[in-house]
Amino acid sequence: MTTDPSPSRKTIPIAVSTDTGPIAAPEGASPELISLYESHQKIYPRSVSGFFSRMRWATVFLTQLVFYGLPWLDWGQRQAVLFDLGARRFYIFNLVLYPQDFIYLTGLLVISALSLFLFTAVAGRLWCGYACPQTVYTEIFLWIEKRTEGDRSARMRRDAAGFSVEKLLRKSEKHAIWLAVGVWTGFTFVGYFTPISVLSHEFLTLNVGPWETFWVFFYGFATYGNAGFMREQVCKHMCPYARFQSAMFDKDTLIVTYDAQRGEPRGARSKKLDLSQSNLGACVDCSLCVQVCPTGIDIRKGLQYECIGCGACADVCDEVMDKMNYPRGLVKYSTENAVNQHWTQSQTLRHVLRPRVLVYTLILWTIIGLMFTSLAMRPAFKVDVERDRTTMAREVEGGRIENVFRLQVMNASESPQRVGLQASGLPGLQVVTESDILVESAQSRWVVVRLQLPPGQATAGSHPIQFEVTGQGSNTTVVEKSVFIVPR
Repeated sequence: MTTDPSPSRKTIPIAVSTDTGPIAAPEGASPELISLYESHQKIYPRSVSGFFSRMRWATVFLTQLVFYGLPWLDWGQRQAVLFDLGARRFYIFNLVLYPQDFIYLTGLLVISALSLFLFTAVAGRLWCGYACPQTVYTEIFLWIEKRTEGDRSARMRRDAAGFSVEKLLRKSEKHAIWLAVGVWTGFTFVGYFTPISVLSHEFLTLNVGPWETFWVFFYGFATYGNAGFMREQVCKHMCPYARFQSAMFDKDTLIVTYDAQRGEPRGARSKKLDLSQSNLGACVDCSLCVQVCPTGIDIRKGLQYECIGCGACADVCDEVMDKMNYPRGLVKYSTENAVNQHWTQSQTLRHVLRPRVLVYTLILWTIIGLMFTSLAMRPAFKVDVERDRTTMAREVEGGRIENVFRLQVMNASESPQRVGLQASGLPGLQVVTESDILVESAQSRWVVVRLQLPPGQATAGSHPIQFEVTGQGSNTTVVEKSVFIVPR
């Protein structure tokens, strides 16, 4: 039995046997077991330029401009986007949301899920290949690696070589920049929850709190580890999307695909060889499509779950086709049906807009429309009513029955709100405490409200009532239900 010389496999001398008895080893040789488990091989993606590469970098710039820049954008006297967990207020430009507005988070998650379904049904893993944070930061870290250590060949030679001062310096420079980008990313992330101007001052004065410190460095080292070391392993083994994407694919989904009918049989050849007079396909078997793949797959083997749809293989294959004076599109975005039936681009697009996609689109835009309509019609204030648990229903002067409530009035606007309070539901029910309430901008105020009922107006027991809170200067009225208790 021959021994595999690959360093990724281990051979261990053992006594080999089968159901029919032991296998005799050749004279002078010991039986060996070849491990079927291959250790992880580091991937060195080759740089590539082209349409899909430019689109990917445009997405990187756009997403990072928003992520890094948004916390520094002011909106009036505050940060434009701030999720103030301590004060339980969430500021998104001119919106002020409270925990009671959780329904909008639910709507946002539903919209995100439907968008994922729609994009996947139309064009596969677009999110993974262009906008996923793992892909975006891997692109950034790979660019830093190329600038500090050189191109793919130089990096492979340096890693295979022994220790040297030059290798140490280049590796140290790369990791220092990686760590700086990771920590700055963590700092920006925490800046969405603690005002970033305050956070900056705390870091400069070394007075940052323990939780902010923990999350800055936790998120920073997570970015450093995922984008610098784990890279494609996250996409292949940790991300669940790669596992269930096939449930959303069909034969009319646009995917990065290799045209085997045109490309096979593959093989090296001279540029001067007339393709029509040879027995070869268009694929020159250069393996560049494998070298540029960030997950290290061979697209010529068909669609694989590791493929993130970035289109790098299509870009590099088009470059090779141009050099060989062959038509482009040996590797391209297309559908299984389009490749097998040789559809034109217009025919392919018509089949992409199939009923499934149209239903997803209709549902998605309906939910988006309802969500924005709800936000536009949202009242400028909210009201919560709680019974005062320390004060039960009681009889006061004149035989009147009194109940005590606590009202929380939350101002969801950026200007002070003055509201009026009334109660109804029982004849003669009156508010005997303050009924004119001022709430400062983006603040909430607790108010103790005493309601009194004349004697004989209701039987003993619990009676439904309503609090009507009306904004002065507007026609907005918020109605909250409660109960008035008449003691026995």
